[in-house]
Amino acid sequence: MEIKRAQVLGFCFGVRRAVELADTALKNYSNKKVYSLGPLIHNEAALQKLSDQGLQIVEENQISELPEDSVVIIRAHGVAPSVIEKLKEKKSIIIDATCPRVKASQKMVERYTSEKDFVILTGDKNHGEVKGIAGYAGENFLQLQNSQEAEELNLDTLVDKNFILLSQTTYSEKEFSDIEKILKDKVKNITVMNTICPATKERQEALVTLCKEVDGILVIGGKNSANTKRLFQTAERNCKYAAHIQTSEDIPQVFYSLKKVGITAGASTPDELIESVESSLS
Repeated sequence: MEIKRAQVLGFCFGVRRAVELADTALKNYSNKKVYSLGPLIHNEAALQKLSDQGLQIVEENQISELPEDSVVIIRAHGVAPSVIEKLKEKKSIIIDATCPRVKASQKMVERYTSEKDFVILTGDKNHGEVKGIAGYAGENFLQLQNSQEAEELNLDTLVDKNFILLSQTTYSEKEFSDIEKILKDKVKNITVMNTICPATKERQEALVTLCKEVDGILVIGGKNSANTKRLFQTAERNCKYAAHIQTSEDIPQVFYSLKKVGITAGASTPDELIESVESSLS
């Protein structure tokens, strides 16, 4: 069997940075409780490894229950300013692992809505990143989940506004492009800022190339990872055999009979999981 990796796969910069900050915090604050505000990354195996080292997960609605002076890591998705204030009230030691690209989007939304521009943010409304960015917005702000919502949007009372279009960093390039076209037909003054992380696009492009070279694709990543799900959807469209797996134990039996198997992985998938899958196939 020939095994080929995608040219770009696995941890993105923001996720790797968050994991490294967590590792450092667990070493430097071994005498304190160290928490992640929500799951640090969307990968169950990586979370279990951090949990074994002492990292505990706390949700935003549990901040009031935190011991004072505890260490809290803000995950790569970021949080709203109101959440930071709650942590400060608990005298928490805050380690901000917000991805720099997400941080840039937060600042843009805060700035533009304060200048009376109208910001439209595309993305999954239930995603932590989108909720966090929305927390920085003033009144001139709305969210769009997909092109259908864009089609149904009535902006007649806001035609004199200057619009700014931004996106969740892991959003679909195609969906963003479709929404952009729809909105340009509805309003005259719109500035489009494609804030989708290049890492997302690079992984998609590398996967499409890989699909042409193999008989089947294994997409490694957490079941609740948005970018991993999109990789799997692309693999399904472009390859006869495609499977979304979390660990080597999930590899479907059919893949062991293929001559050429391709491997890709979501941005929250650690190197050791990729290596484990490759080893199992070998």
